[in-house]
Amino acid sequence: MKNFAFLSSVAGAALVWAVPAWAQDNSYENDAGEPLYDGSYERALEDDIGAGRQRILVSASRDTALERDDYTGSSLVITAEELEDRQTRDIADVLRDVPGVAVAGIPGQTQIRLRGAEANHVLILVDGIEVSDPFAGEFDIGTLQADIGARLEVLRGPQSALYGPDAIGGVIAYETASGAARDGFGARIEGGTQGTVNGAARYGANGDGWDAALSAVVVSTDGQPNARGGTRDIGRDSYTLAGKGSVNASDNLTLRAAARFIRTEGQFNDSDFDFTSPTFGFTIDSPGTRYTNEAFYALVGAKLDTLDGRWTHDLSAQIADVTRDGFTAFGRASGSEGDRFKASYVSGFKLADEHNLTFAADWEQEGFRNTTPGGFAFTGRREIEQVGLVGEYRYAAEAFDVSAAIRHDMNDLFRDATTFRVGAGYRVTDTTRLRAAAGSGVKNPGFFELYGFVDGRFIGNAALRPEKSTGWEVGIDQDLGTAARVSLTYFDSELEGEIFTTFPPPTFIATPANRTTESRQRGVEVSLAARLADHWTLDAAYSYLDAEENGVEEVRRPNHIASAALTWAAPDDAASATLVVRYNGETPDVAFTDPSFVPVRVSLDDYTLVNFNARVRLTDGINAFARMENILGEDYEQVFSFVSPGRSAAVGIEARF
Repeated sequence: MKNFAFLSSVAGAALVWAVPAWAQDNSYENDAGEPLYDGSYERALEDDIGAGRQRILVSASRDTALERDDYTGSSLVITAEELEDRQTRDIADVLRDVPGVAVAGIPGQTQIRLRGAEANHVLILVDGIEVSDPFAGEFDIGTLQADIGARLEVLRGPQSALYGPDAIGGVIAYETASGAARDGFGARIEGGTQGTVNGAARYGANGDGWDAALSAVVVSTDGQPNARGGTRDIGRDSYTLAGKGSVNASDNLTLRAAARFIRTEGQFNDSDFDFTSPTFGFTIDSPGTRYTNEAFYALVGAKLDTLDGRWTHDLSAQIADVTRDGFTAFGRASGSEGDRFKASYVSGFKLADEHNLTFAADWEQEGFRNTTPGGFAFTGRREIEQVGLVGEYRYAAEAFDVSAAIRHDMNDLFRDATTFRVGAGYRVTDTTRLRAAAGSGVKNPGFFELYGFVDGRFIGNAALRPEKSTGWEVGIDQDLGTAARVSLTYFDSELEGEIFTTFPPPTFIATPANRTTESRQRGVEVSLAARLADHWTLDAAYSYLDAEENGVEEVRRPNHIASAALTWAAPDDAASATLVVRYNGETPDVAFTDPSFVPVRVSLDDYTLVNFNARVRLTDGINAFARMENILGEDYEQVFSFVSPGRSAAVGIEARF
């Protein structure tokens, strides 16, 4: 990896310092004056009032965490306890339980779409670090394995006013536990079908003015065939090492750092490119094809509180370095390198208990290089720079909340862009809250869209312009006593200048272009969180989506998605069991089964996945567990002709001291 020695030094420093960003002691208190969370930006705890749990959102503002009921948009938090109850190993799987989220994965690339937006329209943050591949323009969320004690939150709807490009569809923020929130040692090890071994370990510590945490996750599986009628198992090995922490340098100055290293090695199958073959355009067993993805991320920062904490200043810098390589039986066939350096200054000022102002400035440089061998592609380095200025105002009272944000991005390659977001929430009664929001987003073209990938197969278009989106939503949150909460949201958005792949004659070589027609996404999202009895809880979600471009359905966006998770917990948490049912409706896709390579529209069948897991306490701090996934043995495809995994099972043991 380029500059590996330098990056390793930063990693070492990060693992020593480790991170809770934005430490804000007593920023949010309950009626007794006790803090709603433990002072760490990453580890937000719930104030449990029945099933309508009040949860903290750490990504909904640039300068502080917010109570979820003060947020004027649509959000969902999946706590560490919920991730553990569902025995989540791949974060992509649990995102199927979030309204408005569509998941489509194949070996080497798992995509997430929010509210019908493209996969590269979703900003993904891991411990506050932007983790998308600067070359590909999106993050392979299939490489994000669940750390012990981590949590997840999803903001749906345009967030470019806060975060700039890449956030048209929303933000997914993954936060690992700080040493202050979860100290001591924890570990789990499990084995299962298809030669699967999954292990994780974590250690957290804290003292007077400092905390640190170090975690590791290892996944290895022989896999299953993923070609129709194929026999070649598609396995992978993934390794993750992460650290974070903070230290109070003085009474009002906090230093922090975080780092994460991910390496994934796996097999994949290619498509049949033989024009004379009856399986032309279909995925076939391809011995020798494999890939490696390696990524390093790091963040360092300092936060200064002044005026008794009413005026805060936060300065941070982060890096991302991603390398991807693809191999055939004859050697390395493709490759890319992408890196990002980002520096941010955020200043928050509390005018009064209800009024807050925020200013932020971001400077970002992304570099790209196509390393595909053979002399068929330009392998020089290219760079893009951007400066963004953000202004945000929030008013939060007992019954009424207002937020407004505006951002101006200055680009060295594209026209400057201004985006906005406004929202309001009103608590009509103690149990009913209405909310509405509107905003805009922008997405700049990526490297391979601008400059191509391999000559003769995909030609770039340097004249591409950024995609622009505007949208709005209205919603209601209804508490049913203290036992349940139902949320209902309607949204509507339009995308201009959508970048798509065209195949112009006479060569029919693929090249991107901006559409001249508008793409529209609208739909309904419903979620339910309920405590059915003393030991039973139910979380359910349903999404309806109508996503069209010039009257034609957008691909890999099902009209209907639903999920339900039913959990039982024994008294004193001596045992637990969870049943998860996930439904994915019929999905449009494209197939390249025509020798001209002009895409042919196809429809993928709907499918239902049923998972069940159970856990029992053996002794204090030691549990045994078991899990079955895809119990019904559903045969399904998330992407045309790529068969997804069938039935699997695992057993294991976990410990915490």
